[in-house]
Amino acid sequence: MPLFVSLLSSVFNDSLFKNSLLVLLAFHLAKAEANTLINLASSLYVIPYFLFSLAAGQLADKYEKSRVIRIIKAAEILIAVLGTIALLTNDRVLSFIVLMLFATHTALFSPVRYAILPQHLKKPELLGGNGLAQVASFAGLLVGTIVGTLLAGYIGQGKPGLLYLSLVMVTVAILGYFSSKAIPLAPSSAPNLKIYWNPITQTLRIMREVVKIPTVFYAIIANSWFWLLSTAYLTQVPSFVRNVLGASEPVITLLLCCLTIGVAIGSLMCESLSRGRVELGLVAVGGLGMTVAGAWLGILSGGYQMLSNASLIEYLKSDGGYTILFITTFFGTAGGIFIVPLYTIIQDRTSEKIRAQVISVNNVLNALFVVIISITIIGLLDLARMTIPQLFSLLAVLNFFMLVLLVFRMPEMLFDTLAWLTYFLPRRTRYEGLERLPPDGPALLLASYSNLLTPFIISGATPRKVRFIPSDSITNSPSLHALLRKSDSVPKNYYGPQTPEPKRKHVAIREAEKNQQLLCILVEENSKEELEGLVILLKEILQESSLPLIPLSIKGSLSRDPTSYRRNLKTLVQVSSPIPVSDITLKRLSDNLKGASLL
Repeated sequence: MPLFVSLLSSVFNDSLFKNSLLVLLAFHLAKAEANTLINLASSLYVIPYFLFSLAAGQLADKYEKSRVIRIIKAAEILIAVLGTIALLTNDRVLSFIVLMLFATHTALFSPVRYAILPQHLKKPELLGGNGLAQVASFAGLLVGTIVGTLLAGYIGQGKPGLLYLSLVMVTVAILGYFSSKAIPLAPSSAPNLKIYWNPITQTLRIMREVVKIPTVFYAIIANSWFWLLSTAYLTQVPSFVRNVLGASEPVITLLLCCLTIGVAIGSLMCESLSRGRVELGLVAVGGLGMTVAGAWLGILSGGYQMLSNASLIEYLKSDGGYTILFITTFFGTAGGIFIVPLYTIIQDRTSEKIRAQVISVNNVLNALFVVIISITIIGLLDLARMTIPQLFSLLAVLNFFMLVLLVFRMPEMLFDTLAWLTYFLPRRTRYEGLERLPPDGPALLLASYSNLLTPFIISGATPRKVRFIPSDSITNSPSLHALLRKSDSVPKNYYGPQTPEPKRKHVAIREAEKNQQLLCILVEENSKEELEGLVILLKEILQESSLPLIPLSIKGSLSRDPTSYRRNLKTLVQVSSPIPVSDITLKRLSDNLKGASLL
């Protein structure tokens, strides 16, 4: 909660000042001068992300993180006071300086706010924590935009809008600081880190480390793509409402509310949808949802009967009015489902010593992608004369191709997506005895392989990563075998040249025990000969080991066994109690795999 409030207040004040300044420039200056200063303000706001993000990441890794946050929040109070002076005195130079200071403040806060989460939360809680962080960010952005726009418009004779705006900004900054004082300690992860102030050198140095972990690298690329896509849609909302829908300003606010509410819903759904798993499957689901929503919005708005400066009520009465609101909310929901797992993957799979620095590089790439799409949109709309509905459709198509690229470059995403779909969508797979699977530490699972869905069904049984010793059927199935190997679902050294065929299982089991992993041996269904050899191997290995042996039985339409416990049940997965070494016999394993003796 203290971190949530600190983040919410920071984003709120940043958005409040930025939007109030833009409104003042737009409505109180000549059009030509206003456009010049607005473009200048937008450019200045991006610069601190390039200059200070990398330094912020290093400071967050080097020093105790809650202290870093408190210092940043204390600085926010001073920036808010300067902003108050700038607004009340109508000092444009000081206003632009404060705008850059707020951007610098956000650039400094971003790496530490994400890097601190893995130190305060358990792994199953990490996805939910990131979901709440996204809720705080988008809620602060939306409310700050609305309040800043309204108060900046409430100025003039007898209208103390600027005074109210200043009081709100300073009060929120003070509340955010006192909230930050309650954030628990988060010790330094790299106290001996040497600070490099050159952003270019530091970016290249961290990128060399990131490239060594392909999943993290492509998660960063996907993260930056999300901000590119969301920026492209967000920046067109005012023009979309005015020039496509023909509606008035309140409709702009309504669409932004729908989008933000959607992001909040999607972010909060991630934890329940993934059951606490840190996985990439939701990324594909969210990305596909964004593609569908973007294409739907482009097609629908392309045939929309434009209104004439319609009020909010008039817009809602128009054909397609509510549908557009639904699509906008759906887009935001899909976006929340897409972005939260990406941040979680970056946090979870990056070394603690450089975690904040990796997040800072992600922020730099985010800013770069935003600049690129801003320039590209100018070219498409002004030079190529593309309409906004056509732009929305084009972005949806590009998002689909980006998603395909990510799936090919990250086979783990495809595997996790199939496991998630197998578990979640049909809702006809039932798991019993999951409490017998250890939440941590090594364990050896044993299951019959019946068809191509078996590995995905088993993966859905636990939030932990499961690796498989493939059966002969998998080895003879090129597609599934390749997917398992490329998604890191087969032990890394299982096919190593130094591992002869008879010893592969032995080496894989020993490595799983050493690395505290879950390893599942898939046995050909009804293969008595293979099971006899496995009995000998398991007795030999587990005699000198504390590794638990946990059989799983799979019954129903997934298995060739036509027996089903319930008429409306497609698949039943039952987890039996661990088998003592003394009880490892052909009959005991066979019975457990068939589900005849589960207790």
